[in-house]
Amino acid sequence: MSTTRFLTGITPSGTPHLGNYVGSIRPSVQASRRADVESFYFLADYHALIKIDEPSRIQRSTMEIAASWLAAGLDPKRVTFYRQSDIPEIPELTWLLTCVTSKGLLNRAHAYKAAVDQNTASQQEPEANINAGLFMYPVLMAADILMFNAHQVPVGRDQVQHIEMARDIAQRFNHLYGEHFTLPEAAIEDSVATLPGLDGRKMSKSYDNHIPLFAPRQQLKKLIAGIVTDSRAPGVAKETEGSALFQIYQAFANTEEAAAMRQAFAEGIGWADAKQLLFERIDREIGPMRERYTALMAAPQQMEEILLAGASQARKVATPFTAALRHAVGLRDLRTSTTAAKSDKASKSALPVFKQYRESDGKFYFKLQEPSGRVLLQSAGFASGQEAAKAIALLRQNSASALVDLNPMLRSQSGVSDDEIALALQHMMTAA
Repeated sequence: MSTTRFLTGITPSGTPHLGNYVGSIRPSVQASRRADVESFYFLADYHALIKIDEPSRIQRSTMEIAASWLAAGLDPKRVTFYRQSDIPEIPELTWLLTCVTSKGLLNRAHAYKAAVDQNTASQQEPEANINAGLFMYPVLMAADILMFNAHQVPVGRDQVQHIEMARDIAQRFNHLYGEHFTLPEAAIEDSVATLPGLDGRKMSKSYDNHIPLFAPRQQLKKLIAGIVTDSRAPGVAKETEGSALFQIYQAFANTEEAAAMRQAFAEGIGWADAKQLLFERIDREIGPMRERYTALMAAPQQMEEILLAGASQARKVATPFTAALRHAVGLRDLRTSTTAAKSDKASKSALPVFKQYRESDGKFYFKLQEPSGRVLLQSAGFASGQEAAKAIALLRQNSASALVDLNPMLRSQSGVSDDEIALALQHMMTAA
């Protein structure tokens, strides 16, 4: 079964609410459990610096969002869950990509253009109060995606442009330096519900109409009681269409529960009774998560360990891949063989090969060898040919992490740098 790599970033800029849960957290957790999906989830704290200059707010929000995802069922043993700032290769890749990205492309970014238009409309200088972080945001987002060669990036329609820009940047880099990056695709989440807030508009902290995801039971009940409804009395039929109360209920209910509530509306259920049913339905789903969330928020050491473990897993991919990219652009070990480095174009077409063999000790070995015969990597002995073949397959399919996992069984050769090995394996993987 082929595996699709998904990547999702969450900016720690506030406390998650029910809309975030229904629109992002819940469907992403469900998707992460699929056997054919490899998931990367990260806390985009570098992105938060673009708009937030309160360090304590970023730290608090990072804790809240990490706890929310874990409480909602995200399993760090099944996914790679990390904090963006724990991966130093990401800002390095951002710079490599910056150097191949045209300013004209960034000028067309929606967020930047909107800020310029807003300044112009208010008769200010077009770029007043626009920081370079906002302007460069698409490149940092491209680095987040391309570092792990994600196939699919779940986004709303307002974020599709960023995926398209990441593709443009990747294509430019590949054109200049060889095929290193997978071109990502936007997984548009049209089927995911957009939850209305207390006033009927889209639930948003900026509208102050949101319901915090893990609000205490009594606060949750009070907030639900404040959902705007009309003045129709009990016994008078009510329409479900356009009803914020019904839409929120439907987002949590199963098919039978939604049908029963629809029938209750038609029969004239009182608003107070409908709100009580809504409270009970939400609390039934969120209640157990709330307990887990509260426990996690009281254990920052546990969350820190989870995020650092996730970063370690992510860097198994990021570190050797960055070494290959550094080599590709010319940031090379000066001890690198001039013979190996003199013709980059030739190295793209002439791929190294694995050769497997058995020695007189009865063990099975393999080596990674250039077409010229130069050996880049030599394995230790394996008990069976099947084990050796399995190691080769791992290196072919996921060279970055496999290099780390198989390190005790591998030996680089004299005069061969780690960069050369990483680059050779990367070329093999992208050419497959």
